[in-house]
Amino acid sequence: MQNLLQSISTRAYISVPLKEAIQSCFEVVETQKGDKILLENSRASHLWFIEKGALHTYYHHNGKPITSWFYTENQFVTAWYSFYAQKPSFEEVECLEACVLYRISYSNYQKLIADFPAFGNFARLLAEEMLAFLDEFSKGWSFLSAKEKYQLLKQSFPQLELRVKLGLIASFLGVTQETLSRIRAQK
Repeated sequence: MQNLLQSISTRAYISVPLKEAIQSCFEVVETQKGDKILLENSRASHLWFIEKGALHTYYHHNGKPITSWFYTENQFVTAWYSFYAQKPSFEEVECLEACVLYRISYSNYQKLIADFPAFGNFARLLAEEMLAFLDEFSKGWSFLSAKEKYQLLKQSFPQLELRVKLGLIASFLGVTQETLSRIRAQK
């Protein structure tokens, strides 16, 4: 819980009453590798904080799973569109390792926003960060070569290759595993 509180406190002041409310609204969940915390066509009813572990979001295209992003310790994860719009998700969220997660329901998230202006500020800043990141990512990603995408991924997640299957990384980069092997050999 300390890492969660620290992450929130980087975006907003946490008073004692807010700290107590956060502690009562977030619940710890332990998962196993392969567990899915969100299924396609389900509504994302929780926002998750990663205490320990790695997850990815993915969608299906022509019957194949395509990784859309990776998440590791001290990050928040959900299917963002589905969570904020409260509509069915086109993505799934899967644990790539055994994880220790904290989750808050959408209704409790909204209650904390309404009851605590500081938490509302946190929620706004988190949404702004995600929007800015996704906007920058979506506009720049398509112009990068596979090698540049790989380098950006390594910069964002230095230890990811040691933690997840290379097939997922290849899927994320939009290349075959063979192409990823060639890119990795070029270092």
